[in-house]
Amino acid sequence: MSRWPLFWVAAVSIAPFLLAYLTFYLWAPESRMNYGELIEAPRPLPDVALTLADGRPFRLGALRGKWILTQVDPGACDEGCQRRLYHMRQVRRAQGKNMDRIERVWLISDDTPLDPAVVQAFDGTHFVRAAGSGVLREPALAADPSGHIYLIDPLGNLMMRFPRDADPTRILRDITRLLKASQVG
Repeated sequence: MSRWPLFWVAAVSIAPFLLAYLTFYLWAPESRMNYGELIEAPRPLPDVALTLADGRPFRLGALRGKWILTQVDPGACDEGCQRRLYHMRQVRRAQGKNMDRIERVWLISDDTPLDPAVVQAFDGTHFVRAAGSGVLREPALAADPSGHIYLIDPLGNLMMRFPRDADPTRILRDITRLLKASQVG
């Protein structure tokens, strides 16, 4: 009796595992699906007492359970700052029925008074005075945070940073994927 049939059965059984191993370790994909840069070792931002621009007390912990799009900029909001606020608003609106799962926060890095037109134009954004707070001393935010949009997960972890002058369509795709995959927030 020939052993060839046994050999072919074994080869057909082992081949998928061997191909998967080779594909994973030798032909790794050169690109990734996410547009934003994942922050290594995400950890919760400190839940320190902050103040809203209108003087009311505020804590980031009050938004626990929601995804938070945030930016860090000085109070003199230039064109780039306003563009990021606009993109955050539009990405949230584009989520449709899931838009209630997202909040928007502008961490203001100084004590400059805000332009009332900016506050009115981006109603619904939390304008938070964060100058000198422990939030801005977090390693992921401490090194030149201006110009980026950040994403905080529902557990309060700063988890993703989008590039300067980010493409809002690509941000939207990342957020949509996260909301679809996440049961939290």
